[in-house]
Amino acid sequence: MSHATEHEITVAAPARVVYDLIADVGSWPRIFPPTVYVDYAERGKAEERIRIWATANGEPKGWTSRRYLDADNLRVRFRQEVSQPPVAAMGGEWLIEPLSGNETRVRLTHDFDAVGDDPEKVGLILKAIDLNSGAELGALKSAAERHGADEGLLLTFTDTVRVDGAAKDLYDFIYDAGQWQSRLPHVARIALQEDTPNVQLLEMDTSSADNDVHTTKSVRICFPADRIVYKQIRTPALMKVHTGQWSFGSDDGTAVITSAHTVVIDPGAITTVLGRQATVKDARKLIREALGRNSIATMRHAKAYAEGS
Repeated sequence: MSHATEHEITVAAPARVVYDLIADVGSWPRIFPPTVYVDYAERGKAEERIRIWATANGEPKGWTSRRYLDADNLRVRFRQEVSQPPVAAMGGEWLIEPLSGNETRVRLTHDFDAVGDDPEKVGLILKAIDLNSGAELGALKSAAERHGADEGLLLTFTDTVRVDGAAKDLYDFIYDAGQWQSRLPHVARIALQEDTPNVQLLEMDTSSADNDVHTTKSVRICFPADRIVYKQIRTPALMKVHTGQWSFGSDDGTAVITSAHTVVIDPGAITTVLGRQATVKDARKLIREALGRNSIATMRHAKAYAEGS
């Protein structure tokens, strides 16, 4: 038996801006709270196949979907090719309806079947859809209404370390985060859970330069020997969103490890955390230094591990 839901929201932004945000799944992890990572398997102008990882009822799930983009009619239809239990099948549609030049109604529909049509599973799926749809529509509204006005709040950067060792050993060091408490001086506590191979929940206490301890929780998606991507689902106070990637490769006969970060700064937290006179520039500087310091420290310990020193 199929089930159907619909959620909607009104957005004070042009319909085209809203459509473009929905169409660009690469930006979803920094816009939509449940979305952890999206990877294109196939990409065309009007049809694409994507692999997506997101949280549902607090648990990370991954699936493959096919999307059909109708830019002229402002619609995006989607259908999961491979669903994760308790979902047997799921699809839906984003419908963007201009109400005026600067006001848009967005409707998000879902249709689904539960494994065995079990009422308990149906209830779990409905709960996840309701929670995620509300979070996604609220985040979409916020992103569309801020569009073009908060470029200073978006911070991206990378750091790289070259290693006289094997890239596989670097990957193994980063993947085996359960050992970080004994391997990394800035890690005070670690809790690693991996119920699905290569999908990890990582909770960590880290010490900052001023000896404050910050607790973060991340979902990590591991692509063996290539990259590990993550999204913090519990962030420090200054960060509204924090996603990242560890990547591994070689260059001129040496192994290379790179740490990349994307951060959306929370403007409402700047003066609370840094003081009444603090600015976005101050927040960018602090975050760049703190994240870069910890990433470089981690990569240097990975280097020592790979080089056997």
